[in-house]
Amino acid sequence: MRLRLVVAVFTAGMIAAPAFAQGLFDDAEARRRVEVLRQQIEANQRALDERFSRIESAATDRGAILELSGQINAMRDELARMRGQVEVLAHQAELAEKRQKDLYLDIDTRLRRLEQAQEAGASATPAQPAAQTEPTEAENKAYTAALDQFKLGNYSLAVSAMQGFLVTYPSSPLAPNAQYWIGMAHSGQRDYKSAIAAQRKLLSDWPDSPKAPDALLSIASAQETMGDRTAARKTLEELIAKYPASSSAASAKQRLAVLQKR
Repeated sequence: MRLRLVVAVFTAGMIAAPAFAQGLFDDAEARRRVEVLRQQIEANQRALDERFSRIESAATDRGAILELSGQINAMRDELARMRGQVEVLAHQAELAEKRQKDLYLDIDTRLRRLEQAQEAGASATPAQPAAQTEPTEAENKAYTAALDQFKLGNYSLAVSAMQGFLVTYPSSPLAPNAQYWIGMAHSGQRDYKSAIAAQRKLLSDWPDSPKAPDALLSIASAQETMGDRTAARKTLEELIAKYPASSSAASAKQRLAVLQKR
């Protein structure tokens, strides 16, 4: 306001000074010129008001734009941080799944070697042909192809491939293994009821198979995942009682101890 008053007075002085200094007008002319001067001052005042208004408006808009820009940048930073967290979690999940698959495959490889060693040391019974004690090349290829689907995480295809293997080679020494991986593939799909049913079929059809203890351990895991800890404890106790010398029995004892503490 002080700036506006100074400008107004200065403008009035600049317009009136020459006329007063020269004494070239009478009272009427003076009044007319004063009125003109007053109108000019008001016009200048309005122009100044409009200019100040535009300046204030521009300043306000600029502040709003700067504030909005700051919010957008903050949101971008937050989105970038969240994307980073998602990528880290996805990588961790991928590593966990790979470790689980590697564990399954390692167990299966060790058991197959153990089975082959046991079969090599045992003599074939007269009622069972030698061809039944060791898988043929065709059986090995079919089984490996089905197991590869499990390795790739194609659990649905793994189930179909292993079921096809059992239809084609029902008497193969690898039949219990195929049935076991059917159950594990169902677990991979989080279909735990089907997984339990598949492992119980293994126990029913091949109760003496080296895979039988693993089947019981898989059943207990599925039951625990489903929240049925009572059933899981009973299954672990059954495993320890039926197959006390198996490696799965040792794992069952550890799990049972954990379950009993809960």
